[in-house]
Amino acid sequence: MKLQGKVAIVTGAASGMGRAIAHRYAAEGARVVVADVNLAQAQKVVDEIGGEKGEALAVDVDVRDQARVQAMVDQTVAALGGLDILVNNAGVGKIIPFLDTTEADWDFMFDINCKGLLWCSQAAARQMIAQGRGGKIVNLASQAGRRGEAFVLAYCASKACVISMTQSMALALAEHKINVNGIAPGVVDTPFWDQVDKQFAALMGLPEGEPKKRAVASIPLGRIEQPEDVTGAAVFLASADSDYVTQQTLNVDGGNWPG
Repeated sequence: MKLQGKVAIVTGAASGMGRAIAHRYAAEGARVVVADVNLAQAQKVVDEIGGEKGEALAVDVDVRDQARVQAMVDQTVAALGGLDILVNNAGVGKIIPFLDTTEADWDFMFDINCKGLLWCSQAAARQMIAQGRGGKIVNLASQAGRRGEAFVLAYCASKACVISMTQSMALALAEHKINVNGIAPGVVDTPFWDQVDKQFAALMGLPEGEPKKRAVASIPLGRIEQPEDVTGAAVFLASADSDYVTQQTLNVDGGNWPG
């Protein structure tokens, strides 16, 4: 019960890694806000969590909208009494060759992956500062933020931005005892990667399923990552165990990337 008595917001928590983190946080004793643009699916996650220890609340949010983000934090505080942990998990990606990348593609990824992270982190940090007891912010980056890829320029750039923002936010908030860290997953078995596989297959002239198969074959630990594989790191970075850890982005990718 490493998060007993804590209140956590997890964005993009209606599916995939966000859903897995919300479940694990509840199991560790936290009261969890399942925040997502898909409120109906977020409520399903809350219903699932109902049988576990902890309380949960579904909140509709589009992280690109600063006013809605602030409303999310206000609703959390009103319903659960405060805010101790923010997990910036909401994110999007598209597989697009460098020369074909449009302004709309670029804005779509950066508005959600970077600007949305900024709005959520600002709103959460202001609440944590007002409370005066510190807090934890955990940002979901990606192995794509560690290196460039020919077909993934905008997404790689947005996730590199997440890693950089994590470092700057950690330095800005250290005096308030707010730790800011990140997690960089690898090839995760989620609906997102199913779409990635389809997009890669179309660009490379391969049958669907083959790009994912090749990606998994390159993972040193020999299997695809499951959403639950990130939850141990997410608990560590949200708990007292990481009180002297900040500005770091932890690779949780099966050994895909060395640093």
